[in-house]
Amino acid sequence: MQTFNVGFFVGSLSSTSINRKLALALTKLAPPELALREITFRELPLYSPDYDADYPPVARAFKDAIAQADAVLFVTPEYNRSIPGALKNAIDWASRPYGQNAFARKPAAVIGASPGSIGTAVAQQSLRAVLAFCNAAQMSSPEAYIQFTPGLISDDGEVTVASTEEFLRNYMSEFALFVRRVTSVLPRQ
Repeated sequence: MQTFNVGFFVGSLSSTSINRKLALALTKLAPPELALREITFRELPLYSPDYDADYPPVARAFKDAIAQADAVLFVTPEYNRSIPGALKNAIDWASRPYGQNAFARKPAAVIGASPGSIGTAVAQQSLRAVLAFCNAAQMSSPEAYIQFTPGLISDDGEVTVASTEEFLRNYMSEFALFVRRVTSVLPRQ
């Protein structure tokens, strides 16, 4: 069985992020063919085309981490009916300069948690529009809008509601199938 390296992004920079808990749970529920590791972007400066000729080391390392991943997973909250600014900034760094887009033809999935009843539906649609422009191959189904209630996921990533655990396990299994399909028919280079 082939193992796929999946880089994941936690859209929130908060130390108490519920999406970080969700990401941890997803790493535990993923099938063995997915090896997940976080790609952090906390240290990136604000993107400017002025950097295009010579990316700073932190931005080069960030793009290299994405290049080493076979697929990417976005675990994001919703801020003001969109994605967090830090996540958008990270996507801008990864997709620039023109012609050097790290997301082109890379399998991608989007999921998120929020205390609200619609989960992160609006943020995910915003993120999907950005990823479409970046030519990322997006898993469109199943969609996953998680309403986070207190205690749903423990600090160590254990899902406490059986139906949610089963849903998330299935989501990750579907993502594994999607990554296998996309990488078998859509070459990255």
